[in-house]
Amino acid sequence: MSGITSKVKRIFRKNKDKTEVAEGAEPNEDSAYPTADSSAAHPAAPHPETHEHLSNALEALVDKSSQPLTKEEIHNGSAGGTALAPATVAHAKSAWFSKFYPDETIDKLFVHEHMGNWIIIRKTGDRIFETMPIYTRIGMHLLFYGKAETALLHWGRVETLLREQSMKQGQIYDNPDPKVIYPHILAFCKTYQIDTSILLEPELHNYPSLNTFFSRKLRPDVRPITAPDELGVIVSCADCRLTVFETAQEATNVWIKGRHFTIPELLNDEEIVEEIGSDPSLAIFRLAPQDYHRYHAPVTGLFRKVTKLPGEYYTVNPQAVNEPGFDVFTANKRDVALIDATLDESGATVPVAFVSVGALLVGSITWTKEVGEPLKKGEDLGYFQYGGSTVIVVFPKGAMTFDQDILGYSKAGVETLVHVGDRIGVAGSA
Repeated sequence: MSGITSKVKRIFRKNKDKTEVAEGAEPNEDSAYPTADSSAAHPAAPHPETHEHLSNALEALVDKSSQPLTKEEIHNGSAGGTALAPATVAHAKSAWFSKFYPDETIDKLFVHEHMGNWIIIRKTGDRIFETMPIYTRIGMHLLFYGKAETALLHWGRVETLLREQSMKQGQIYDNPDPKVIYPHILAFCKTYQIDTSILLEPELHNYPSLNTFFSRKLRPDVRPITAPDELGVIVSCADCRLTVFETAQEATNVWIKGRHFTIPELLNDEEIVEEIGSDPSLAIFRLAPQDYHRYHAPVTGLFRKVTKLPGEYYTVNPQAVNEPGFDVFTANKRDVALIDATLDESGATVPVAFVSVGALLVGSITWTKEVGEPLKKGEDLGYFQYGGSTVIVVFPKGAMTFDQDILGYSKAGVETLVHVGDRIGVAGSA
C-alpha cells in the first residue's frame, strides 16, 4: 500500500499547475500535499470578545436566508450572502459580515489555507481545492474556541446555538414564498455552478421551497449504476467525497480523531453492533452543500431496521473530523439502519450498517424506503435537507474489499470525489 500512497503524492505534484481554487481562495503553497495531520490544523482560536460576534454572524447568515435577494446579489452568485456562501476573505469583508469585525480580525478568522479541503477527482486524478461554506467556518471557530479554558459554560452555549440555528434554518427553507425561493435557488446555482440540465425537474421556478430543491432528483440516466445485476459489486451511495478504511482502527489512525469514536458508539444499537461484529471496515461519504442530497443503496438486500438517535449539530467538515479529541460522528444526530445485503448468488445475507449523520444546518434525515422493503443496488434510499452531511457504511470484517485507488488516497488522508453508482469495491476479502 505504500506504493499507492507514494502515487498519491506524485499525482499532487503532477497536477500542481492544474489545481482549481474555488471562489477566489488562495491556499498556501505549503498545503500542497494534504495529510490527515495538515487538514486537522485549524487557525488560532479567536479572542474571547469575538465569540459573541461569531454567534451574531451565524444568526445573521440564517436570517439572510429568509429575505428576498437583490438583482445584484443574484447576478453575483455567492449564494446571496446566506449561510451556504463560500468562506472567502472577500465574501467575509462584504457589507453584511464586516459590520461584526474589523478587517484585521476577518483576515485572522478566514486565513486562506484553512478555508477548504483538497480532494482528488477519481476519474481524472486531478486535485481541486474545495472551499467550505461560510457557516462551516464560523461553526468551527465557535466549537474550537475555548475548548480547554472555558469548559462547560461555553460548550453548552455553543451546542444550544448550533441546534437552534439548524432548526431555524430548516423552517426558513420550508418557506413557500416565491419572492424568496427562486432568487435564492438561482443564486445558489450560480455560486456552485449547479448543472440544472441533469435535474429531473430542470425548471427552478417549479420548486415550491428551498428544501425541495435541496432534495432534488436527478434524471435516471445521469448516474448509471455500475454492474447493476452483479451482486458482488458495491457502489457509492452518494455524490460525495469518499474515504474508506479496512478497519475502524485504521480510520482512527488516519482520519477520525474523536476521543470516543468506536463502532459501538457510532451504531449505538446492541443488535446491529453484534451482527456487524468486531474489526469491521467502513466507508465515509461526505456530502457538500452543493451536492445532490439523496443517498442510495450501495448493495442489494432487505431494509430491515432503522434506529433514530438524537444528538448535536456539529459540522462534519474534515477539519472538524480530523480535530484530535473532538467527537463528531458519535455525538451528532443520526439514523442507523441495518441492511441484510445479498452479495452473491447463494442467497445468504450479510449485515451492513448504513448511518445517515446530520450536521450543522442539517435538521432533516428522511428515508424513502420502509422497513421490511427489498432494496436494489442504486435504488433511492433517502435524503438530507439543506446543508451538507455524511453517510457512513459499515461492513463486517472480510465481507468486502475496497478498490485500491480509493483505499490508497484514504490512507494518505485524502478524500476522493465519486458519484452515486460508481463502483467502490467488491464482495469478499482480498
